[in-house]
Amino acid sequence: MANSTNPREEYRPQSSDIKEQQLPYPASQEDMQQQPDSDLSNYKPAGKLKDKVALITGADSGIGRAVAIAFGMEGARVAVLYNETDQDARETKRMVEAKGAACLLIKADVRSRQACFDAVQQTVAHFGKLNILVNNAAYQQSHSRLEDITEEGLRRTFETNIFGYFFMAQAALPHLKEGDAIINTGSIVGETGLPILVDYASTKGAIHAFTKSLALQLGKKKIRVNAVVPGPVWTPGIPATMPPEEVENFGHEVALERPGQPEELAPAYVLLASSDGSFMTGSLVQVTGGRL
Repeated sequence: MANSTNPREEYRPQSSDIKEQQLPYPASQEDMQQQPDSDLSNYKPAGKLKDKVALITGADSGIGRAVAIAFGMEGARVAVLYNETDQDARETKRMVEAKGAACLLIKADVRSRQACFDAVQQTVAHFGKLNILVNNAAYQQSHSRLEDITEEGLRRTFETNIFGYFFMAQAALPHLKEGDAIINTGSIVGETGLPILVDYASTKGAIHAFTKSLALQLGKKKIRVNAVVPGPVWTPGIPATMPPEEVENFGHEVALERPGQPEELAPAYVLLASSDGSFMTGSLVQVTGGRL
């Protein structure tokens, strides 16, 4: 570490660095004691998304922020859709623009079909087109017992995590053409399950099926549909929605024995958005640190 000009090139926060912290939902990234690596300081762009326009939901912080920055570094103009955390969204915009890319902020709730269509229209009106949709917005709350999941909570989880993906895809599709892409954010818990996230894991399994089915439907149009499947990633949603015992030492259970950082997920989205992924559709790309 002593000889490195950038310590994160040789060191990522370990599970032992993650201490118990509880934040109110929705949490702001700047309030996290252990800050996520989401500034793309280790990323080497190559102009893979030059002249493309991307719309990313849930991009005010965490994985969405990292993807927005990576896309901007690759030459894309980026629309960042977020729901509540204005301060985080403004910081994401600042970070994207600091990389020399244009960034449009759109505050909207993906549970509303009309809001999704309005967001796409705003993006197209501002940038003139749309090439890449990243469905990343998500909601979760942990519950140790099935009986504790309320109808309101269940509806919010499903309406955010899967209804919103449908609505955004429906809104974007008329503007997408051959070579364009839809990328969904799934989760390893959609494959393995997790006892404290029964409703959330169910929506992630639905996202995986949605990805594969839509890829088959849009194949004739040469529009690719894929999903990134993260493992445990250190984002504001963890201290805001997980019990203290899950927050402390977060990510210890995977093969690499640490949580992923948002900027470690971003290159997978670049792959799927760019011509490098031209023969990939219906794929569930695991970036899990070895959680099987």
